[in-house]
Amino acid sequence: MIALLSGKIAYKGISHIVVDTQGVGYRVFIPLTTFYELPDAGQPVTLHIHTSVKEDAINLFGFYTLQERELFQLMISVSGVGPKVAMNVLSRISAAELLEAISGGNLTKLIAIPGIGRKTAERLILELREKAVKKMAEDQIPIMDVQKKQSGMIREDVLSALVNLGYKSNAARDALDKVAREAEGELPMDQLLKKALKILAG
Repeated sequence: MIALLSGKIAYKGISHIVVDTQGVGYRVFIPLTTFYELPDAGQPVTLHIHTSVKEDAINLFGFYTLQERELFQLMISVSGVGPKVAMNVLSRISAAELLEAISGGNLTKLIAIPGIGRKTAERLILELREKAVKKMAEDQIPIMDVQKKQSGMIREDVLSALVNLGYKSNAARDALDKVAREAEGELPMDQLLKKALKILAG
């Protein structure tokens, strides 16, 4: 099983590259985040590899960082999430942002990724949340800061929804402030919106 691959880039494309290792060319599928970090064709490169073995094919998926490979492997362990979907996720969002979204239960952030529906996003959060929090601790990502950021993102999403419904921005902010003062802990988006609407309706 190939876990690490070093050689020269014989071909460089957006979705895959060919790594020449002592005269043998390996096709490696990559996310955009890895593509942006690659040197030019002809230059040496080292990638962290996930090897996928099927009856009719052996595919290599390469990542510039070990963290990306670990997140890829976590995602494909979730029912309904295959390598194509996982690669698409990592092409649209950084590893740190993905960990934040999963650990914070940010459905909005995940659903915004093309190819990720609500059910898939919910499965990612349900099955990977604890692992994501553990991973953040291992990588020394400040969990409290992430939770605070997620709370702010939810508030902004609700504020935007209220403004789109026709309420004045200042009135909507005041309603959200009142909800925050009365609430015990952080509220999910649907409850925050419901309570704010109740206040605005008088």
